Amino acid sequence: VQLVESGGGLVQTGGSLRLSCEASGTTRIFNAVGWYRQAPGKQRELVAVHGGGSTNYADSVKGRFTISGDPTKNTMYLQMNSLKPEDTAVYYCSALGLGVQYWGQGTQVAVSS
Repeated sequence: VQLVESGGGLVQTGGSLRLSCEASGTTRIFNAVGWYRQAPGKQRELVAVHGGGSTNYADSVKGRFTISGDPTKNTMYLQMNSLKPEDTAVYYCSALGLGVQYWGQGTQVAVSS
C-alpha cells in the first residue's frame, strides 16, 4: 500500500486549498481513511476521518474543511476553505486496514497572515 499526497502550498489567510491523496496497492482492505496534520513543535493531530459510515472533524476545522473521495480514482481529498495561519502544518493522509495504519509522506500547507 502506498499513499501519495499532493496539493499543498502557500496561501493567504481566507484562501482555499484542496489536498489529494492517491492510494495504490490493496486499497480494498481500508476500513477508515483520514487526514492528520503536524505543526512545528506540536504533536500530529487528527483533522478529519471517515469510516464506518460516518465522518468526523476536529473542532478547529469544522465548517471549513471537507473530506471526500473518488473510489474510481482511489483518491481522497481534503477541501480546505477559510484558511487561517494556525492551519499551517504538514498534512498527512492515512488509511487503516487489517490493523495496520498507513501514512503518506506529507504535504506542506502554509497560510500567511
